[in-house]
Order: sequence, then C-alpha cells, then structure tokens
Amino acid sequence: MFVQIAVFLIDNAVAFFVILLLLRFHFQWLRVGFRNPFGEFILATTSWIALPARRVIPGLAGLDLATLLCAWLLQALGLWIHTALVGTEPSALAVAGVALVELLRFSVYILIFAVFALVILSWVNPQAPGAPLFGALTRPFLRPLRRLIPPVGRVDLSPMVLMLILWVLLFLIDGLARAAGQL
Repeated sequence: MFVQIAVFLIDNAVAFFVILLLLRFHFQWLRVGFRNPFGEFILATTSWIALPARRVIPGLAGLDLATLLCAWLLQALGLWIHTALVGTEPSALAVAGVALVELLRFSVYILIFAVFALVILSWVNPQAPGAPLFGALTRPFLRPLRRLIPPVGRVDLSPMVLMLILWVLLFLIDGLARAAGQL
C-alpha cells in the first residue's frame, strides 16, 4: 500500500513539473507571450531548473533545448524511480525511450486541452482573457486545416478535425510507448 502511495505521489509530481516545462517550451516555440497569469505561473514554477540549464545548453533555431532536455530528464528520472519502487529493472535505453514518448504524449494532451478550451471560450465568451493564449497555442495547427476545411455556415469545423487527428496520434503514441518499453 505504501509503495502505491509513493508511486502515485511521485508520478503526479513529476507529471506536474514535466507538463509545466513542456508548456514553457511550447510557449517559446510558438511565440506565446508570458505576460498573463498563466505564463507568469509557468515562469515562476520552472525557472529554478530552466535558467541554470540554459547556461549550459544553448538553444537551437529559437528552440529552448535546455527546457526540453530538463523535461525529458525529469520524466526519465520519474520513470526510473517508479520502476525501482515497483521492483522492476528496465534498461536505461527503455527508460529514455519511454520518457521521450511520454513527452510527446503530454505535448499532444496540452494541444488537446488548448483546442478544447479555445472552442469552449469561443462559444461562451470570445473576449475572455484566456482566449488569446489558447488561440496562440492552437493557431499554427489550425491554420493549415482552416485552408482545407471551409466553415459550414458560421461554424469552424477545423478544431473538431484537429481533435480527431490528435486522438489518432495518441493511439499511435500508445503503440510507440509499448514498443519503447520492450527495448
């Protein structure tokens, strides 16, 4: 019972910080401003690990590789602790591969949440303070779909198509996770 509690707490704490680090990476990659309450929260909770890593790991073509590497290492450490508590001994390659696949899964979930929030806000209150944030996160992914899928009446169907694509992508990621875990 105590092992289950420890695994639960470690998995959730690691996922919390990994998602925040991924959000910081995606905000910088997609050029989303940090001058909003959510952006300030991300900076405040991740600067302790991202700023020292940036001194050692340079960016590449505008990508914050230090933050991405910190997210990957933290996810790998969490997986290693999880397996050690459960009593299994996976290879380092399996842990590294599963951690990479988990980063991809979390990134897809972040995009699903952003699309869902954008759609809800567009129905309820398009002028809400969070609408520009979710719009900036989803715009690069919705723009190509909006060129292909015309609005039906005054309804934009591109978020629904993107959600379907993202859910299919999650099925593929699950297969990748199983394959990476068997290394």
